[in-house]
Amino acid sequence: MIGYVTLGTNDYDRALEFYDALLGEIGSARVLSNDYITLWGNKAGGAMIGVIKPHDKQDASVGNGVMPAILVQDASTVARLHAKARELGGLDEGTPGPRGDNASSFAYVRDLDGNKLAFYCNWLT
Repeated sequence: MIGYVTLGTNDYDRALEFYDALLGEIGSARVLSNDYITLWGNKAGGAMIGVIKPHDKQDASVGNGVMPAILVQDASTVARLHAKARELGGLDEGTPGPRGDNASSFAYVRDLDGNKLAFYCNWLT
């Protein structure tokens, strides 16, 4: 259902470096990139995540309650992405581990602009 989600940035080049390195960990690559928006994906027709300079030329701000969740194949990848985001300057928002019914592993970080990301896998699928 979701085609893509974008996160606003106030430092476009820095955001591109962060997401190139972070999403490269799971085989994602730039699908579209120009002077104001870049989208990453890992399969044709699949969901994408992107960074964008706000169209209205105002400063980007973090949406309270906005959090893209990136589905990965296993708990070790959840932990690896959490560590990579921290290595790249992201902030810890929740260490990797089981949540809720213990059927899933989650980790949470804030990117360099303060946008919250979740990495997760579902052990039941």
